[in-house]
Amino acid sequence: MIQARSLGYRYTREDFVFREVTVTAHEGRVHAVLGPNGRGKTTLLRCLAGLLTPTEGTVASDSPVSYVPQSHSTAFSYPVADMVLMGRSRQLKAYASPGRRDRQLADEALERVGITAMRDRDYAHLSGGERQLVLIARALAAQCRIMVLDEPVSALDLRNQARVLTLLQSLAADGMGITLTTHHPDHALHLADDVTLVLGPEDVRTGPAADLLTAATLTEVYGLPVTTPRAGGPRGPRTLVVPDLGPERPTNTTGSAP
Repeated sequence: MIQARSLGYRYTREDFVFREVTVTAHEGRVHAVLGPNGRGKTTLLRCLAGLLTPTEGTVASDSPVSYVPQSHSTAFSYPVADMVLMGRSRQLKAYASPGRRDRQLADEALERVGITAMRDRDYAHLSGGERQLVLIARALAAQCRIMVLDEPVSALDLRNQARVLTLLQSLAADGMGITLTTHHPDHALHLADDVTLVLGPEDVRTGPAADLLTAATLTEVYGLPVTTPRAGGPRGPRTLVVPDLGPERPTNTTGSAP
């Protein structure tokens, strides 16, 4: 797991992005971090992944952690198989080349994510959704037990959102710990076991998703009325998160353009 205690971070001497944050991310559970733009979600995530050193507090992990960024590009052309194989670099000695076992693990990661057919394609020419799957496969090749992802579906269409979120849910069911930031409370509601809500530097709340992802709390977080109705679906009733967008658009009954 990842254990963060009394975590604080600031970019300047005066202003903290957040303070006194205590978060635990467990294997086999999904932990979602939500909040308005500019409140420090990505900064908190990077501290949990070990990419940033907190100004105060501690972060410890007893399992390998892999980080999947929100977006990624490369100046060079690499086949997908090589991009995934780069996940093995942490296990290699200096100047060593990947061996048979490394390639086997990369192939298994490609298969687990369902992108074996893409192994020879140029990573630079992939869509955003395809790149996200490649980066997840690279994290799997590293044999991590905790995966930290920064808004993994923010730029994806509905189909690829469903593909990535279903994969993350499956990985958690297999025992991997998943920690992610998201701007979609409905995704967190159906995917996450635990959530952290970042409202401000002195107001960061952590707890079970069912307790924190309520209409009242989400209304407070995002500063506009939010309702959580139930709706039917192919797998049974689901809870939706619906923001109040103001008056309903008038219906044109004449059949002509307004």
